[in-house]
Amino acid sequence: MKKADIAEFYRRLAEANPHPETELLSVNPYTLLVAVVLSAQATDAGVNKATRALFDEVRDPAAMVALGEEALKAHIRTIGLFNTKAKNVIALSEALIADHGGEVPADRDALERLPGVGRKTANVVMNVAFGAETFAVDTHIFRVCNRTRLAPGKTPLAVELKLDRATPQPFRLHAHHWLILHGRYVCKARRPDCWRCIVADLCPYQPKTPSPA
Repeated sequence: MKKADIAEFYRRLAEANPHPETELLSVNPYTLLVAVVLSAQATDAGVNKATRALFDEVRDPAAMVALGEEALKAHIRTIGLFNTKAKNVIALSEALIADHGGEVPADRDALERLPGVGRKTANVVMNVAFGAETFAVDTHIFRVCNRTRLAPGKTPLAVELKLDRATPQPFRLHAHHWLILHGRYVCKARRPDCWRCIVADLCPYQPKTPSPA
């Protein structure tokens, strides 16, 4: 995609949604980190349902460790892979206490060293909690970037690096949210709503999905 088209692509998404936000519920950087870890291979809505009561009770690593793995499992048992995720959340909470004074570090490398935290999770936390211009590539963003040719790549990391190079100011801070929401609600996996897409004319994806009417 040409530079002018990339700028126009983002301009339209920004105009439609000037202040995009994550759909995961959280009250501070720690609960955001936990929510993002829990969201792997799960929907944001499903995670929010499970964490609403949890975050009323637990808002810092010490409280999570005090809660314990079995009680945490009871809170998140409706989320996929909850056994492994509960183990990781307790372990990362212990690591935060031991290595970071109970605070979530504003550093991607330090975040990635925590149990259960990969590059995508670290990028989300850096962006949402600390305002870093990071690009967390999930399945939605991977699909949108390849379909539209905004930042095509064979791996999430390849797409991330291309997005980082291609995305201009003033769109860098919110690019991740615009792309994920576009992929979640318009550029869907099985049947994209091309007929109502505000960037359809900039996208080479074929065949365009016609209007259901």
